[in-house]
Amino acid sequence: MTTLSCDFTIEDTGLVDRQSPWAVQHEIADLPSDVLMYLVGSRYCETDILGNIAWGLFGHIAPGWQRVQAIVDFVHNHLTYGYQYARATRTAWEAYSEGVGVCRDFAHLAVALCRCMNIPARYCSGYLGDIGIPPVDVAMDFHAWFEVYLGGEWHSFDARHRVPRIGRILMACGRDAADTALTTAFGSVRLASFLVHTDELQTVQHSSVAQTRLAA
Repeated sequence: MTTLSCDFTIEDTGLVDRQSPWAVQHEIADLPSDVLMYLVGSRYCETDILGNIAWGLFGHIAPGWQRVQAIVDFVHNHLTYGYQYARATRTAWEAYSEGVGVCRDFAHLAVALCRCMNIPARYCSGYLGDIGIPPVDVAMDFHAWFEVYLGGEWHSFDARHRVPRIGRILMACGRDAADTALTTAFGSVRLASFLVHTDELQTVQHSSVAQTRLAA
């Protein structure tokens, strides 16, 4: 048996995800070259299948932040969340069709719909504890959300929770989950156990900004 583990402390601002409702959507010709890859389909995000659906749902909404928020709201309401729905091979189109999923499915569907609307979007994997919300009486897990490129910057959105959160710890981002795998196995592997924890250690004042220290 092989055991993989890590434990670390991260200092966070203690602020919720940055909100920039004035952030504009760029013309494709104005996007940086390294951002263009987040406009096209990928392993789990079938923009070719979802394109017409996306334009039918969001084509009437003003480009930019408002359109992304509409996509987040749609995905949040369209999918039913549950660990029992987890499936490693589920794509954005399958999540849309089945109406169920876990956080990675919420992220994949939102990413795909954003790309269909010419909004660069990338998949994010990391940790998200329960800081700033009532304690959650379920086992902790890794979390998936996504970022969009608006107004010359990347902005975090979370279709699973829909509201800004505190203490988001980014591990990796890419085109979809295939780029951000927690582990990659070559051959047959059986998962024997799995434990994730994110704990708030203390809050201190520094330069008038609350600093939250997390162990994950």
